[in-house]
Amino acid sequence: MIKLEGQRLVLSGPLVMDSANTMLNEAKSVAASMDVTVDFSGVTDIDSSALALMLQWRREAEAAGRTVTFEGVPDNLRVLAELYGVSFLLDHHAIPD
Repeated sequence: MIKLEGQRLVLSGPLVMDSANTMLNEAKSVAASMDVTVDFSGVTDIDSSALALMLQWRREAEAAGRTVTFEGVPDNLRVLAELYGVSFLLDHHAIPD
């Protein structure tokens, strides 16, 4: 589930293959309409589909001239980001060229 609190998207519950598409659709316009911080601290279960979701949100935001940052990212997702070479998602900087 996603809850919008000002410029924060607060995620809760599982973020796995079965729920990632739903979360993407719930937040589709938010990343493109404002600078936003996505808070993962309420996520109870997570897998690599979260990385695909993060990449898509970042692409949508960049296409609209906005920024997306991520906080409260679980350690196991940080490890996956390193493994897949997308740890830049966890930085507050733009995607490298």
